[in-house]
Amino acid sequence: MSEHAGQHRDEVVKETPYRGRFAPSPTGDLHFGSLVAALGSWLRARAMGGAWLVRIEDLDPPREVVGAAERQLATLAAFGLLSDEPLVRQSERHAHYEAALQRLIDDGLAFPCACSRKQLEASGGLHLAPCAAPAAGTPHAWRARVPDIDIAFDDPVVGHYTQSLRREVGDFVLKRNDGLYAYQLAVVVDDAAQGITEIVRGADLLDSTPRQIWLQAALGLPTPRYLHLPLVLDEHGRKLGKSLTSLPVDAQDPLPALRAALRFLGQHDHPDCSSVTALLQRATTHFDVTAIPASIPSRIGEGSD
Repeated sequence: MSEHAGQHRDEVVKETPYRGRFAPSPTGDLHFGSLVAALGSWLRARAMGGAWLVRIEDLDPPREVVGAAERQLATLAAFGLLSDEPLVRQSERHAHYEAALQRLIDDGLAFPCACSRKQLEASGGLHLAPCAAPAAGTPHAWRARVPDIDIAFDDPVVGHYTQSLRREVGDFVLKRNDGLYAYQLAVVVDDAAQGITEIVRGADLLDSTPRQIWLQAALGLPTPRYLHLPLVLDEHGRKLGKSLTSLPVDAQDPLPALRAALRFLGQHDHPDCSSVTALLQRATTHFDVTAIPASIPSRIGEGSD
């Protein structure tokens, strides 16, 4: 991807009405880290005079918690964060992911793979070398056939980011051997379908962005801009997540957590505002993207936003 192509893409995106989104997975209740991501994407969309959408990324039924999606939506509503358009659920969009995968297969950009994790240990878990075609009837994944290229993009918070797709990522999974579609494929298809112009999400997904940019080009889809927010870490330096049983935010008393999220994003918390509506309006008016602190984690992200 040339520098001039990237510049042209940015110019085109800037002329398009802003559309942002928040895309949680229903694996637990909304915690403070999720609130930061939701608020940051909402503020950016409102400050840009654009739309903000919510998408439930329910691609992995074994990891879902019953009722979590509904509780997440209720919590977002309590914090004044409401989707401007009808909710989209990835579980209802499998036909679109299959069509995208078939296009990649037809173009020689995806291949079947039955390699085990043990077989990939020598390459640090990355699929780098050609492998034998799986025998008929053998469960297998579908992987992207990754070229040896560097992909770069500019992030308003992180700055310039470059990744060697082949050496740092390898042939990544598009569809798992259990038949479930991978996050990387589904998110690219859905962001294009919803016309998202900028993706604002946590920095744990920073190094997922180059492979998504590559997939967008491979599928002939537009590439949005990207903005990665700092991560909320626990006392051990780990990302707050449902797997760590992080405490959910209090939907009955949203103002304290909302103010804390604003401070975490480098914004003023406006203590004189006594309601969620007033606080969000003031925060939107004074939103300063340059005040958001940068966070660049080292591990590769695979999951949802």
